[in-house]
Amino acid sequence: MNHKKGVLFLVSTPIGNLDDVSSRALSALEEAEIVAAEDTRRTRILLDRYGISRRLRSYGDHNLARELPRLVEELKNGRSVALVSDAGTPAISDPGYKLIREAISNDIEIVFIPGPTALVAAVVVSGLPTDSFFFGGYLPRKSARRKKRIDEVKDLTSTLIFYEAPHRLLPCLKDLRDVLGNRQAAICRELTKKHEEIVRGELDSLIEKLSEERVRGEIVVVLDGVRRRMSR
Repeated sequence: MNHKKGVLFLVSTPIGNLDDVSSRALSALEEAEIVAAEDTRRTRILLDRYGISRRLRSYGDHNLARELPRLVEELKNGRSVALVSDAGTPAISDPGYKLIREAISNDIEIVFIPGPTALVAAVVVSGLPTDSFFFGGYLPRKSARRKKRIDEVKDLTSTLIFYEAPHRLLPCLKDLRDVLGNRQAAICRELTKKHEEIVRGELDSLIEKLSEERVRGEIVVVLDGVRRRMSR
């Protein structure tokens, strides 16, 4: 006997300030029977803030092989799942797209709940052109591979956006300067949070400034495109 499948809700959550959550996002979290979260501790803070009691399941690169088929089975058996990322929109630089792909192949309904995304917030506040931009996610950790990846996009006219971990920020900026030259850039840290900071300037000046600081928090690096810079 056929039974109705569950719904996969893709729920965008705040990138920092919990007041940025939408009413649709809260409704989806309440409707879903399971919340699959990259970091269950951070998601629990959001759920507790709004009085939502739901079963949380950890879903990330560390347990993908086990949890992906389990979540697909839950959906096929009629239980709805809300997928959230660590913060922001799910499937952006996280393994959420793999669950989405499996849901599509199993003819499971997908409902997207739009909301905050760190890369969009960063490019808007950077002051750099927003009509065309390239998002490169996280650059490789090792310098040689990182420089190779940067070299692949050095001739793009679009504004460039990358995520970076705080402890790798300075070597990353040095590699960007070595490959791209001394471009205009913006370092966006802890967007929407209490200690939000946006530092703008040429890469040389940013490297000098950050060499004297201990950088913490979530970081987005935004850089000018090549021909835009040359035409000024």
